[in-house]
Amino acid sequence: MTRPDAAPAMAGEAAHFRALERLYAAAPVNLRFPSALEITGAGRSRITFATSPDYFHAAGATHGTLYFKMLDDAAFYAANSLVSDRFLLTTGFNLHFTKPLKAGRVIAEGSWVSGRRRVFVAEAHLRDEEGDEIGRGTGTFMRSHIPLSGLPGYSESA
Repeated sequence: MTRPDAAPAMAGEAAHFRALERLYAAAPVNLRFPSALEITGAGRSRITFATSPDYFHAAGATHGTLYFKMLDDAAFYAANSLVSDRFLLTTGFNLHFTKPLKAGRVIAEGSWVSGRRRVFVAEAHLRDEEGDEIGRGTGTFMRSHIPLSGLPGYSESA
């Protein structure tokens, strides 16, 4: 059997990645958590955001809510970059705080670990602007019955 040309597949993959980035940007929750998603390759994502005293708990550091949101999103989108027809759902997430986060720019990087059928495992790391790890997490994600094509932002016409 002849192998199909890789260029159309790569073009389709790039279109899927840009559509996931639009989907992320269109999510109402991101009005409360301004951030930008970049799918950097199959099974890889990067989210950049800034934290400020608006996100601090009473002891003057960023609340764990922001750690979870960004780690979950980075891992989720790394996994969903491998699925072009369905929206994945988070079924579990383990989070480890490794350093308190004060105000500043933060990067969450996600990467796929395993699974390609129904359940996917992906991990993510948070790094502050000095490059120090401030948190990490591993999530499990499963295919839903929700088509990506009908979600606001995924297709430019949706």
